Amino acid sequence: MKIALFGYGKMGKTIERLALDRDHEIIAKIDKDHTEGDLEQADVAIDFSIPSEAFNNVNKCFSLNIPIVSGTTGWLDKFEEAITNCAKKNGAFIYASNYSLGVNLFFELNSQLAKMMARFKEYNIALEEVHHTQKLDAPSGTAISLAEGIIANSSKENWTLDVTKSDNEIPIVSKRIDKVPGTHTIVYDSIVDDIEIKHTAKNRDGFALGAIIAAEWLEHKKGVYTMKDVLGL
Repeated sequence: MKIALFGYGKMGKTIERLALDRDHEIIAKIDKDHTEGDLEQADVAIDFSIPSEAFNNVNKCFSLNIPIVSGTTGWLDKFEEAITNCAKKNGAFIYASNYSLGVNLFFELNSQLAKMMARFKEYNIALEEVHHTQKLDAPSGTAISLAEGIIANSSKENWTLDVTKSDNEIPIVSKRIDKVPGTHTIVYDSIVDDIEIKHTAKNRDGFALGAIIAAEWLEHKKGVYTMKDVLGL
């Protein structure tokens, strides 16, 4: 595949390295301060840019009939508009808050545990995420996806950052620590015991590989998909 990269920071460079290992070609690198190559020649694009650029990058690919895989978080106020634009342009689009194969399995585990725990009101639930200090948004998109998975399978109605105002909310604590790729923990706490599930990333390779696998899957398709489609979950 001929791949265009939106965003050429640490994540973009990791995607480039792993894509070359899988015999793909990087034909364009588009960053906020630098553009190299020809986007229009791409078979697929992968976006790990910044929140202020992601929506424009996605729409540009729809206009050029280039399937796009987006992993940029912090722009989802425009997500529904992006889906509408994809349909209008007959485009192909995958968005995920996290492309790690392990995290997407963790999403499923989280939803199943939420279903099991929903009728046991003696347990309080809390969510914590820890990332590197360069991460721009808080809470992480992955933490929001985990909270939404719990909300869909329980009596919880919302999530809040740090402090809850009612029993219907899930508190998310966000921590930023240097050189931490990403850790997400869900705890069900009662006066007699705790139940905890946790995913810890060891490096960026898992996120990058998942995005490349998603791009391989999306090539030649039309429509809007998720990692559930890619992984057959």
